[in-house]
Amino acid sequence: MQTTELTAEEKSKDAFFERLAELSEEMVAKHGKDFSMGALVLAARWIAENRIGQLKTN
Repeated sequence: MQTTELTAEEKSKDAFFERLAELSEEMVAKHGKDFSMGALVLAARWIAENRIGQLKTN
């Protein structure tokens, strides 16, 4: 059996998936599945629309 070392990019992506999983679990625990799924879908929409970083808070 041959094992292949992950590239730096693959390691980085894995780390982001781990962080996303932890955040998702935390959101579900505090606010439920509906909120969590909605928040993630909204985030994906903002990424698709190039709106990340354009939101301003009061």
